[in-house]
Amino acid sequence: MTPSGPTDGMDVSGGSSGSGGSGGSGLPPRARVVVIGGGVVGTSVAYHLTRLGWTDLVLLEQGRLSSGTTWHAAGLVGQLRSTQAGTRLVQYSASLYSRLEAETGLATGFKRCGGVTVARTPDRLTQLRRTAATAEAFGLDCELIGPARAAELYPILRTDDLLGALWLPGDGTANPSDVTQSLAAGARRGGARIFERTRVTGISTRDGAVTGVTVDRGADEGGAGQHIEAEVVVNCAGQWAKAVGSLCGVTVPLHSAEHFYVVTGQISGVHRMLPILRDPDGYTYFKEEVGGLVVGGFEPQAKPWVAPDELPYPFEFQLLPEDWDHFSVLMDSALHRIPVLHDTGIKKFYNGPESFTPDNQFILGEAPELRHFYVAAGFNSVGIATAGGAGRALAEWIVSGAPTSDLSAVDIRRFAPFHGNNQWLRERVGEVLGLHYEVPWPNRELESARPFRRSPVYGALAAAGAAFGSKMGWERANFFAPSGVAPAASYTWGKPDWLPWSAAEQIATRQAVAVYDQTSFGKLLVSGRDALELLEWLCTASIAVPPGRVVYTGLLNQFGGYEADITVTRLGAAEFLLVTSSGSVVRDLDWITRHARRGQQVTVTDVTSAYAVFGVMGPLSRQLLSSLSRAGLSDTAFGFETSRLINLDPTTVRTTHINYMGELD
Repeated sequence: MTPSGPTDGMDVSGGSSGSGGSGGSGLPPRARVVVIGGGVVGTSVAYHLTRLGWTDLVLLEQGRLSSGTTWHAAGLVGQLRSTQAGTRLVQYSASLYSRLEAETGLATGFKRCGGVTVARTPDRLTQLRRTAATAEAFGLDCELIGPARAAELYPILRTDDLLGALWLPGDGTANPSDVTQSLAAGARRGGARIFERTRVTGISTRDGAVTGVTVDRGADEGGAGQHIEAEVVVNCAGQWAKAVGSLCGVTVPLHSAEHFYVVTGQISGVHRMLPILRDPDGYTYFKEEVGGLVVGGFEPQAKPWVAPDELPYPFEFQLLPEDWDHFSVLMDSALHRIPVLHDTGIKKFYNGPESFTPDNQFILGEAPELRHFYVAAGFNSVGIATAGGAGRALAEWIVSGAPTSDLSAVDIRRFAPFHGNNQWLRERVGEVLGLHYEVPWPNRELESARPFRRSPVYGALAAAGAAFGSKMGWERANFFAPSGVAPAASYTWGKPDWLPWSAAEQIATRQAVAVYDQTSFGKLLVSGRDALELLEWLCTASIAVPPGRVVYTGLLNQFGGYEADITVTRLGAAEFLLVTSSGSVVRDLDWITRHARRGQQVTVTDVTSAYAVFGVMGPLSRQLLSSLSRAGLSDTAFGFETSRLINLDPTTVRTTHINYMGELD
């Protein structure tokens, strides 16, 4: 397979630019909503907001519609995701793309050609079996098939080394630029005004809420410094979303990586409805393109691009230099899986940068740092598939003031400010891109950009043979390997080798005593004159207990559902210490803060890193602590749900008597 140079006369704009987008009129001085970014996600958010009746809307695009990451996306619409909520988002996208042309008059290029995923190894075949079970649970049409059936569906496929495959007839493809133009047309019909060549250079705020944006339209359109007052601002700026967030102090943790695919010449037997083919053991995917193939993939170690605050401007419909050496791992695999490629020319090499997040899940929701500032970004190569559903979900969130479905996996509040460190992100993105086609092992831990946050006893745990996992940046001991055994997890679908070592810890805790490093737990200090009033409003249990008492409770939302599962220790008349899970501390802080009513005097402070936490558990826990302290620790002297300061040898520590099993710990 040899390159023949780029295609001459390629129209990369994907259709009419819609310049101005509002009949040539100038920018309005105010709008209810400003959407930043005219890619597939931004136009989807705008479209769905107008469908919900929010018609006073302006969309601003620094270049032309779809000119950032959208235009060079491969356009795969694979419906099955790891969660039911994620699957429903993509199912809605497919439904939307299939009917948009009838509504707007502009085609999306969507076709349900189906998708075949092949397995080379027993481990991959096990994954496909589990995937089929998940699809059945989600009500998605899916079939496990053998190599012979895979060859019927995909006649140019090499099958002699395959163990099986998965057939998803509902999968499809779309033309990214056409989808964007169609969504934009629908948004315009709903009342939205779209302005291209309009770059946001500033975001104004007041009293912790967004109030508008400042833009630069160039000398011909009035120059820089124009301001639009707004009640809501939505950051859909793609790989520029981190830089846009920094204009108003909002952390949007993403980093761009170079992403590669090639378009081949025409191939005999390749037809318009040829299914998508995925060969994850070879890191590659294939889709039909004008009688040829798009050949792309997700190499195990990606190539990060420039830092988010160094992205070039302008950067419209542009690609990065070819890198055949880096692409070779994908190309070699493609030649193996589709032998006819040995005799096929290449029309175009695409190296288009796109952004990835630290955990391979996209970012959605209202920023915890700034009220009425929403983010939809970091779609990790699934932007076309997800944009329809994500756009609707965020629009509903904006209109209703809360998510209308389970979006916890993508909620921006799962990240903390330290996740915005560019050097940390650069290290992480090289691994994240490759996760798309890695076997999704149970309990798999990311390896890059670690260790990051460490407790005071990290060194002691490491010396004891700890194998660490990571949560919210914290290194946490998952298990301890015996002396002479490397503390590394071996991933498997079966019984892991560390299970007996973990079982020994459980037995020790059950029969004797064990000490757990729980420093990573989130800790919030809620204080002020009205702290009790606020917590009484939010919590399921009464917090009006004497100082030194502990309450195990939930934080509720307006529907009576749980937002968090916490313990609250009353430290004083107007001071409370909340302990929550490691991953939800930012979310919980935001939830409490945003429900403080005007005039209430309450301060919520994240004190997670200020306190180490050790859990002493088991029937001999009181005996162990008594050997180190003269404090009375009997049930009478130190009852259940009690917390106080005691001396532990020369150190004074806060000790809390609490458990969730009804037994001593």
